[in-house]
Amino acid sequence: MGIFDKIKGAIWGEAEAAEADPAARPATEPAAKTPADAPADKAPEAAKAPQSSGAAVDVAAVLDGAVQKSGQTLNWRNSIVDLMKALGLDSSLDHRKELAQELGYTGELNGSAEMNTWLHKQVIQKLKENGGKVPADL
Repeated sequence: MGIFDKIKGAIWGEAEAAEADPAARPATEPAAKTPADAPADKAPEAAKAPQSSGAAVDVAAVLDGAVQKSGQTLNWRNSIVDLMKALGLDSSLDHRKELAQELGYTGELNGSAEMNTWLHKQVIQKLKENGGKVPADL
């Protein structure tokens, strides 16, 4: 499984867990219905093999919730490192290099601001392409 698949799986898994747990749903936006046989304690399995309920996953809501759960001050909207940290993924340079290669980055794999900015934009774009609902400002 590639790094992007881990990112996507974590987001979709978090979304499914929130749908299964009414207390975890954002107050301003109702979550889509899930089958009654999808308990919240199955989130790790969902992260491995995300299942689509047909509704778009609200990426911002999931990541905002993940940041809140982490207890850290993370800026996932601008930082690939913080986005990965919010999801509990390894954000080390080695993993970002792997992600960059996976997504087709052709620049230097040195962890530069240019590489990290490109990665963030590509991850957001790929999340959109895979059914994620992303704020227009991203």
